[in-house]
Formats: sequence, C-alpha cells, structure tokens
Amino acid sequence: MTDDHVRPIPRRPARGGDDVYVVDTRSRRGGGVAPRAGHAAARAGRSRATSPPPDGTRYDELGRPLPAATPSPPSAPRPRRGRRSGGRGAARWTVLALLLWGLFLLATPLHAWSTVARVDAAPDGNRPPASAGHTYLLVGSDGREDLSADERRELGTGSAEGRRTDTIILVHVPSGAGKAALVSVPRDSYLPIPGQGENKVNAAFAIGGPELLVETLEQASGLRIDGYAEIGFGGFAGVVDSLGGVDICVPRDMKDDKAHIDLEEGCQTLDGPDSLGYVRARYSDPKGDIGRAERQRQFLGAVMKQAATPSTVLLPWRWWGFTHAASSAVAVGEETGPTDSARLLLALRGVSSEETLSLVVPIADVNATTSAGSSVLWNDQQAAGLFTMLREGTPLDTPPPGTEGLPG
Repeated sequence: MTDDHVRPIPRRPARGGDDVYVVDTRSRRGGGVAPRAGHAAARAGRSRATSPPPDGTRYDELGRPLPAATPSPPSAPRPRRGRRSGGRGAARWTVLALLLWGLFLLATPLHAWSTVARVDAAPDGNRPPASAGHTYLLVGSDGREDLSADERRELGTGSAEGRRTDTIILVHVPSGAGKAALVSVPRDSYLPIPGQGENKVNAAFAIGGPELLVETLEQASGLRIDGYAEIGFGGFAGVVDSLGGVDICVPRDMKDDKAHIDLEEGCQTLDGPDSLGYVRARYSDPKGDIGRAERQRQFLGAVMKQAATPSTVLLPWRWWGFTHAASSAVAVGEETGPTDSARLLLALRGVSSEETLSLVVPIADVNATTSAGSSVLWNDQQAAGLFTMLREGTPLDTPPPGTEGLPG
C-alpha cells in the first residue's frame, strides 16, 4: 500500500481537539473494500454454522466446532383427558347405580319384614330338645275375619266363624348333608291334644291357636319346632296376584263348586282366586286330603320359584309389591327371626327343582272311624322312623318308606 492511497478525511474534531483520520484502503482497480481477515473468518464460520457439512458437525460464529447435540427421546403421546375422564365418570355412575340397586333389593324385604304381624307360638312347659338342623311349622289358616263379604264371595271361603287350618306342613332344614324336606300333616290326623284328649289335629288350632298346635305336633313327632309362619286366605291370593299369577301344571280337569274352581288339565297361569281354590280343593280330588296336601306343596314351590325370577326381582314395583304383599299376609312366631324366614323360603323354593323333598307323614288309614268322626291314622312305626331321622340329622336324599302318599 503506497502513501498516495492515504488521504486525510476531515471529521468533526473529537473532544480534546485531536484530528481523526480514516485510512482509505480501497483498491485502485476494483474500487471495493478489501475484506479483513477476521471478518472473512467470521463469515466463513457463519457459513459453516448455517450450512453444516455432510458429517453433521456444526460451528459457532468464529468457526469453532460445536459439541454434538444429544437427540431427545421421542415423547409419548399425551392421553386425551376428555375421553378418559368421561370414561371414568361413566364407570363411577355405573358402580353407584349397581350399589343403589343392591341396597334396594336388600332393604325392600327388610322393610317388609319389619311390618310382619307377630303371634305367640311358643308353648309353655317341657319341650323336646333341639334337633339337628331346624324345623319350622307352616300353617295355612282359613280364618275369614279380615275378609269383606265381597272378598268371601270372590274367594269362595264361605262364612264359617273361627279359625281352622287347611294346610299344616313341617319344614325341616338340615344343618349338614342331605336335602331339606316338606312334610305335610293331614288336617284330619287323629292325635293326642294336650289337655284336650284325642282329636283331629285341626282342632288344636281351633281351640288353642298356634301355641297349642305347636305343642301337639312337638309331642307327636319329638321334633323341636324352631319357628312358626301362618298365611290366611286373602293374603295367599294377594301374594299370587302381586306376582302377576303363578305358573302351575294342573294334573287333571278340576271342577269343585266348594273351592270355586273350574280348571282344565295342563300347564297354565293361575290368578289369586283360582290359586286359592286349587290348593283348597279336596272333594274333587280322588286322593282327598292327601291329594290336596300334594298340591299345596307343589304350589308353594311354584310361588317361590316365580318370586325368584328376574321378572319379579328386576322390576322394582313387582319386587316391592311381592315382599309387602307377603309381609301383610303372614304372621310369624315371636321367636321367628329373619334368618329363620330365609331358611324356610329357600326350602320352599327347592321343591320345584327337587332340591327339597316333598313328603307326607306315613299313613295307615285315611278313613278311620274315631270319636272325632272320619280321621287319618298315622303309621306309627314309619312315622317314628321319619321323625328320628330328622331329629338325629340323618341325611335324606330320597323319600323314606311310607312318605310318598297313600298307604300301600
């Protein structure tokens, strides 16, 4: 560079009075400004930084290589909060609904049980010792006191005063192996009645009510009766109607004016009045009172089977209606609790599936002449054998001798 390329360019004097000169380094030929080495290096560095070579190395503005960046792992997709929270909300509502439904199913029979009438059925004095398992007395009463004149005509109950028993069934639930058993006691069974001499067992109920009937059967069987349940005419019909009728297979054409029925043979749905007539009829049955007892056990099993169907349990109004119709129709002993009631109902339900044996007290004569008129005499030996098996807890899987019906 020559001196003629240096020329002073006057500028505003700086503070202090010194002159400021700018050296013109432009080339004579090109008239451009020669790049400084530092600027060129910086531009080269920027070029390298903005355009990385094929090996992937990056540089800073001064051309220095930058450390290699560690690649970030791919992030997991974020869950869709709206959909998940919506699903959780639906699940919570479903669980809540199921809990409320379960509470309703449980609370309904408990509320119904709290309204059941109570009667004194435990006799005074000496009673048999506790047996293996549990034995309950189920009675169908023909009392008409709670029926209006129209209801008596509709149900065909007549107008007789007082209370008698159309149904007497001992229900035995074993504590161990073996099946439960329903043992029908014919209402005309001729038995000793405490303090009353010998008479038809039906008279015990008419004279002394549940207490005397329980005492009579305990002495005759040697079984301790652990609970008592009684259902009346109108109550029975109401229970059937609360279920929308009960499906039953009628074994033969049945026309009975006293029972107010005219039924054809075959399976059909019976309403309340027809059901009551079906379980009461005996004059149109060739087996008389024995045939009636068979139909009573059959029908009780059918009622409990219908009560346990989804069409009853899953419809709130029907479940409520059935449990409260049953509670208003039934009277139970003072010592009979909810657990006793549950055992009794489960045993009745088992009749339809043959998980419960359907028996009758062994009989020697169905038309014996006695001081009480035509009566039923038990086969003492076979009856004692049956009651001993129940008392001692001998498992029953088939009917014992003499318990299937009429004497051979």
